[in-house]
Amino acid sequence: MTFITPNPDFGVRLHERFSSTGTMGTLGARLVRVGPGEVELELPYHHGVSQNNGFFHGGIIGTMLDTACGYAALTIMPADDEVLTVEYKINFLSPAAGELLVARGRVLRAGKTLTICEADGIMAVDGKEKCVARMTATMIATKLTTLGQGETDVIV
Repeated sequence: MTFITPNPDFGVRLHERFSSTGTMGTLGARLVRVGPGEVELELPYHHGVSQNNGFFHGGIIGTMLDTACGYAALTIMPADDEVLTVEYKINFLSPAAGELLVARGRVLRAGKTLTICEADGIMAVDGKEKCVARMTATMIATKLTTLGQGETDVIV
């Protein structure tokens, strides 16, 4: 599906937003590809993202896929809009064993208020891609306003 973005500078905006996001910085994630209605993130494996058996932790995978969905939705929003997650469902298809988790998010349907997205969690194994998780998410377009002293209000 092809999307037209009302913000011609969406790529610059996403890279700036991503670099200022605490969670992605803490995890060591990278924003590697941005296009209208789609993004790709990468997260190298390290002990901080693991669970007891040495796989990527399911919560980390969920965080990466949710972020990929949100940023995919943000690519097609006006410059002054934000997005928040309304809900998501994730299916874990296989243990996430490998050195690099790739999260590919894409917009499935863009509405005036709600945007439906999907993201795949991909592991690179022996030069081949393996889908280990899939998320479907609903994002809501919002306007964030600052109330003062670091407080924020959401206008839907």
